[in-house]
Amino acid sequence: MSAPDPRSPADPTPDPGLPADEPADDDRPAADRPLRYGWTTGACATAATAAAYTALLTGTFPDPVTITLPKGQTPAFALAVENLSVGAAMAGIIKDAGDDPDVTHGALIRSTVRRADPGAGVVFVAGPGVGTVTKPGLPLAVGEPAINPVPRQLMREVVAALAAAHGDPGDVVVEISVDHGAELAERTWNPRLGILGGLSILGTTGIVVPYSCSAWIDSIRRGIDVARATGHQHVAGCTGSTSERVAMELYGLPADAMLDMGDFAGAVLKYLRRHPVPRLTIAGGVGKLAKLADGHLDLHSKRSQVDFCFLAGLVAGAGGNDALVDRVRTANTALDALTVCQAVGLPLGDLIANGALRTAVDTLGDAPVAIDIVVIDRAGAVVGRA
Repeated sequence: MSAPDPRSPADPTPDPGLPADEPADDDRPAADRPLRYGWTTGACATAATAAAYTALLTGTFPDPVTITLPKGQTPAFALAVENLSVGAAMAGIIKDAGDDPDVTHGALIRSTVRRADPGAGVVFVAGPGVGTVTKPGLPLAVGEPAINPVPRQLMREVVAALAAAHGDPGDVVVEISVDHGAELAERTWNPRLGILGGLSILGTTGIVVPYSCSAWIDSIRRGIDVARATGHQHVAGCTGSTSERVAMELYGLPADAMLDMGDFAGAVLKYLRRHPVPRLTIAGGVGKLAKLADGHLDLHSKRSQVDFCFLAGLVAGAGGNDALVDRVRTANTALDALTVCQAVGLPLGDLIANGALRTAVDTLGDAPVAIDIVVIDRAGAVVGRA
């Protein structure tokens, strides 16, 4: 894989909707710097397609190449690779995800443009490192390359504009590939969603907002869509790999019924409210589910904390004596609170599970979804159910 080009792909005038590189001499502490926005794989594929098709028409690659995003921004992208041959042109762009911890940051996104049969329009093909859809429920038909609708529309638009400018019919095959994409895809949810052989080309705005977690939430939604389309009656949202293993073993659930919920309990519940599945299991560690029991839908440590006064109130309501209530109120961790309650036979895990169940039911509203909760400790032992 080529090293990223040192030139910024960003518009030189920063605004809240555009990525912007930090100055090289910015000596502010990292925590004080604004996070850099980045570009989606779809934006990079579109820019690469614009450059490749221009070269096919004119014999010259524009570098940098400028495109227009759905909200009107006009970023410029430097080319990392280019090649012009008889009847085909290829251009590649290094994806810059800004300060987002994106698995595709630094990936080389290539577009190869060839002539298609007259009247074919724009035909999309999955090249090496781009996946193919093999399960229903996604916004693409089974058998289609995993190039999502908005990136397809952006690429059609750049082809149409260039074709009109050069008097060309615009009938082309656009092959998108990602260097090492098959290996990168193993670190995503694509295999579970039935997208095999590589990555998806994604993006609705063209812009990656650092730590927005939009891709994670979108994967949760697509996981629910696939589960519904394949007829699963029971899905599980789990906070991590251990709770996922426990849920699979308890209920015999297949991998494509498992939702990679992570910290986003609210994303699971709110999407199921609109797109119900008959049964949902939520499984997670005692700390995460203590926060859900307390009404938090985002379980990340930066956005919610375990409230030990809340846990102490549960213990008091269950008949715990004053000493135990005080011990829970001053506990170091949720697991510490659980351990002291277990020592005296008070089922704090079940109390947490019941609280999490109430939050989940309240969030789902009238949706026809039956819910159960499984609380585990660090070793994966079930310590509470509701």
